[in-house]
Amino acid sequence: MLLIKNGYVMDPKSRFEGKRDILVDDGKVVKMAEGIDVDVADAEVIDAEGLLVAPGLVDVHVHFRDPGFTYKEDIETGAKAAAKGGFTTVVLMANTKPAVDTVETLEYILEKGKKTGIHVETCATVTMGMQGKELTQMPQLQAAGAVGFTDDGIPILDEAMARKAMEEVAKTGLPISFHEEDPTYIENNGVNRGKASAHFGIGGSDRQAEISMIQRDLEIALETGAVINIQHISTKEGVELVRQAKKRGNNIHAEATPHHFTLTEEAVIEYGTMAKMNPPLREEADRQAVIEGLQDGTIDLIATDHAPHSEEEKQKAITEAPSGIIGLETALSLGISELVNKDKLSMMELLEKMTCNPAELYHLPCGSVQEGAVADLILIDKEKTWVAEKFASKSANTPFKGKTMTGKVCYTICDGKIVYQDEK
Repeated sequence: MLLIKNGYVMDPKSRFEGKRDILVDDGKVVKMAEGIDVDVADAEVIDAEGLLVAPGLVDVHVHFRDPGFTYKEDIETGAKAAAKGGFTTVVLMANTKPAVDTVETLEYILEKGKKTGIHVETCATVTMGMQGKELTQMPQLQAAGAVGFTDDGIPILDEAMARKAMEEVAKTGLPISFHEEDPTYIENNGVNRGKASAHFGIGGSDRQAEISMIQRDLEIALETGAVINIQHISTKEGVELVRQAKKRGNNIHAEATPHHFTLTEEAVIEYGTMAKMNPPLREEADRQAVIEGLQDGTIDLIATDHAPHSEEEKQKAITEAPSGIIGLETALSLGISELVNKDKLSMMELLEKMTCNPAELYHLPCGSVQEGAVADLILIDKEKTWVAEKFASKSANTPFKGKTMTGKVCYTICDGKIVYQDEK
C-alpha cells in the first residue's frame, strides 16, 4: 500500500486538477480524496507537498536497440532511462537486428520488457526485414502483442506497398507510423539543406524529402481509413498538410520531438554530430510551426525518438556518424522549459500530449490519474533545476549534455511500485 499525501493532482484525461491525496493498493489507485488517513504501518507514505502528481508519461517512439545493437542500449538500460525521465510506458521501434517481423523476435522483446519494472511495448515492422517488398503477417503479430506497425528509420518508398500496408493495418485497428523522408531529396542525411549543410560543405536533406511523403501518405490514409501517425514532423509545410488532413478525417495523428520544438539547424553548426538526426533540425520558422501545431492540436503527440549511439560512432565525421539523440531523460524538462514556462502550452496540455493521447492512440490502459486506474504516476517538481550529465541510458549522445534543465521527476511509480526516486 502506498499513500501519496498533499500533492497537486493533474489528470489530462478527465481535465481534473486540484490538491488530493492518493491511496494506491495492488497496483491501482483505490482512493483519491482530500485528507486520506491510513495506519502508517500499513502504507508507505510519500509527502508530495509542492509537487505535481500526474500520470506516468507514455512515449510511443523509442529505440532500445535490443536485439542486435546492445552496445548502444538494451531493454534494461532503456527502461531505467525511461523511468528516470518519468515514462512508465514505452513503445519500441522495430528496426532491431533481427527486425521485429516475426513472432519469435516480438516475444523476446516483450518477455525481456516484463522484467524491467515499467511497461515495455513494441511495434512490429510493416514489411519483412524493412525491405519494403513483402508485408509482415500483421494479424499474427497483433495476436502476439504488437501494439502498432512501423518501418521507422526507413521510408516505404513504393506507393502501392504503402497503400497495401494501410489497407491491411486498417483491418487490425492498430496505428501505422511512418518515417517520412524520400532519399531522392537527400544527399547527406541528418543535416538540413540550408545554412547547416552550407556550413559543412555538404548537400544535406532538403525539406521536400519530408513534405512529399507526408502528402502521399495522408491521402492514402484518408482513402483507406488506416489510423496513421506521422512521425517526428520537422517542416512547417508538413505541419500544415497534417492540419488540413485532420479536417477531413479523424484517423490522422502526428508527433513532435522535444528537439524539433526546441532547436534549429544552428544547433548542428554548434554541436556537430550530437545534433545530427533524421529528420534534421530545420529553421526557426519550422520550429515555430511545430509549436503552433502542438498548440492547436494538429500535432497531438510528443515522442522522444530516443536514439542511443556510442561515443565512438558519434565521434565520426558529420557525413559518417549515425543520426539520432537520446531523449527520455530530458523530454519532460524540455516540455516544461520550452512550452509551459514560455506560455506556449499549459501544463495540462503538455501532459495530454505525453500521457493520455499516446495511450489512446495505441490502445494502452494508462495515461490517467483516477480511482480504479492503474497506478502509473509521476511526482514532478516543476521548479527544480538539474544538470543533464549522469544518464541512466548506456549512451550520452545529446546536445543537451551538461545543460541546466528545469523541471525534475522526483518519483516514478509503475503498477503501484516506486521504480525511480530522485537523489536528494
